[in-house]
Amino acid sequence: MKNVKLGKLWDELHSSYWFIPTLMAVAAIALAFTMLTLDRTGKAEINYWWSYTGGADGARSLLGAVAGSMVSVCATAFSITIVALQLAASSFGPRLLRNFMQDTGNQIVLGTFIGTFIYCLLVLRTIHGEGDGYSLFVPQLSVTGGTLLAIISIGVLIYFIHHASTIIQASYVIQNVSTDLDSVIERLFPQKIGRGKPEQDVTSSIPVSFEEEACPIRASGTGYLQAIDDEELINIACKYNLLVRLATRPGKFVVKGSDLVMVFPEQRVNAKLVKQINDAFILGRERNEQQDIEFPIDQLVEIAMRALSPGINDPFTATRCIDRLNAGLCHLVQRDFPSPYRYDKNNKLRVIAQGPTFPELVDRAFNQIRRYGKSDAAVVNHLLDAIATIATYTNNNKYCAALQHHAEMILQDSCEALSQEQDRKDLQERYYTIIKALDCNSAINNWD
Repeated sequence: MKNVKLGKLWDELHSSYWFIPTLMAVAAIALAFTMLTLDRTGKAEINYWWSYTGGADGARSLLGAVAGSMVSVCATAFSITIVALQLAASSFGPRLLRNFMQDTGNQIVLGTFIGTFIYCLLVLRTIHGEGDGYSLFVPQLSVTGGTLLAIISIGVLIYFIHHASTIIQASYVIQNVSTDLDSVIERLFPQKIGRGKPEQDVTSSIPVSFEEEACPIRASGTGYLQAIDDEELINIACKYNLLVRLATRPGKFVVKGSDLVMVFPEQRVNAKLVKQINDAFILGRERNEQQDIEFPIDQLVEIAMRALSPGINDPFTATRCIDRLNAGLCHLVQRDFPSPYRYDKNNKLRVIAQGPTFPELVDRAFNQIRRYGKSDAAVVNHLLDAIATIATYTNNNKYCAALQHHAEMILQDSCEALSQEQDRKDLQERYYTIIKALDCNSAINNWD
């Protein structure tokens, strides 16, 4: 449970604009007090050409100028960030804002400006001239540090201007989402799944009266199911000697009072068990890619659909999304899908957790793009090319049947929507070429 909760906490912190700037502000405070301590003890006397050797008035003017400029630059950076977020929301969809909020570069830039400002203020208050009623104190090392921070901030500002103009480009956004998709595939569909019980024994492991006697445990909250602690759920099932079947999966919206799991036998259910099972389900305000492979797929599809809308009409961005979906599905089709049946150390069935299937994920990736782009020859040809590419990475008949099913729907929809006869002929020729490459004639019977 710790790993899941820590993962959710880190995801929330990583998606916030206050966490890294706060850490950098604290580091600036620590740096200021350290430098001032060295100046007071006299252990850090410096006399280099690049160090500050002026008087109190010059030090005040220098640090005051740096602190004032940092406030102005920080306000400008915030304004640019907000404009970038607005452009992202209008161009790519509000769900993509989370990707921009997670951008570490922007957070470090803001933290640098804020840290420099705080450092200069803390050093500035300790400078005393001869007529101030205090003993003369000009912290040369600390003032030099403020100058170096100002120079670093200028470099960071140049980086920010370049970065801000890069992160709103469609290619950058699409690549980031594609990276998230690859990461979740690696996490949820590892190359080595581990030892499992043969699936022919599953039927005998499930009680005959499970459907009639299983007791539903209902959700105590409302929100998107972000993650499930599988290990904790199996530990609970072993502790109470239960068989648990999940009624939902990460990415789905859970309403308070709806079924989370079905538990067998009913007699062992009590209030403590209900709370423990609810604690194993992490709900949040929005979806994330922690355990939800459909989320990055939906993000790529949303970018493609917005690009194909009549107001934008940008098929090139849509084809880039199709390319990334193609790469993700090629990656996925080479992995074994984990069995929904989870066993304890004694090979006793404890949890049944049905995840998404490959045909469902293909539907998720291609259905809406096919509907929105059916009248664009470039888009539909790109979809067919993607299907042909994915097919070269698998020999699974069911997977081939799912791909052929989509090829058939693309042909049917687009032949009706394309206005040019030549486009329809080219599409039909491409379709028959793909069908031969798929070699799925026997797989059609396996399509459900």
